[in-house]
Amino acid sequence: MDRNEKYVGITNEELFRIYKKTGNISIKHELVLRYLHIVRSIAIQMRGVYNDFTQLDDIVNEGVLAIIGAIDKFDIEKNIKFESYISKRMRGLVIDIARKNDWVSRNTRKNAKDIDKAANTLFTNLGRMPTHEEIADYLNVPIEKYQENLGKSNVMNVLSFEMLLQETIEGRMSGQVLNSDTDTMPEVCLDRTEMEQEIKKALGKLREREQLVVSLHYVQELSMKEIAVVLGVSEPRISQIHSNALRKLRVYMQQENSLC
Repeated sequence: MDRNEKYVGITNEELFRIYKKTGNISIKHELVLRYLHIVRSIAIQMRGVYNDFTQLDDIVNEGVLAIIGAIDKFDIEKNIKFESYISKRMRGLVIDIARKNDWVSRNTRKNAKDIDKAANTLFTNLGRMPTHEEIADYLNVPIEKYQENLGKSNVMNVLSFEMLLQETIEGRMSGQVLNSDTDTMPEVCLDRTEMEQEIKKALGKLREREQLVVSLHYVQELSMKEIAVVLGVSEPRISQIHSNALRKLRVYMQQENSLC
């Protein structure tokens, strides 16, 4: 599909209203092209989720189909931007594709669960977030093995956080918890408003740099590489900060859920 010059100067909102009235297919094509950058941006951000079983272009193609369907379903009268709407749909699409492809091995799931349990227990006992060394010692594994297991579970942490957020920061974060055990799901005992409040509270407990990395990645939608440039540190360091922040948020939220 190529851009149609006759629509230059017409805003996206105006095009939406015209399309809803006329059903003109060329307008629909124009809208798809205008929002394609969102699909591609999220596909690139979440590349680590699907790299093992599909390609970027395949995800983008699925995203285009999602936009086409979303344009017809979207209610322009609601106080929601289509950018936010399609971003949520796109993240959900990638997560669904990952689930269908059984993207995490059973062993990785077990290790991630063990690390979470250890972090929760130590958090309760110590009254603070435990260090990596303390968690490794609690699990009785060498720090090198712990770091390896933690690295493999990082994608799970990312998806858990993606699905946990409910449009909490400027209304742009969204999702639900990636967890097969409904007894430990925060949303079982927290309604949406309470969930948003608890996430905001958890975010406030992060260190300043961790909050900044989370904000730049999930709100400003910058890649790890772009954040590294902004903060003047290496990309691996940003990934480490990001991973630590997600782990802390998971522990905080699970702690809140245990009090329900």
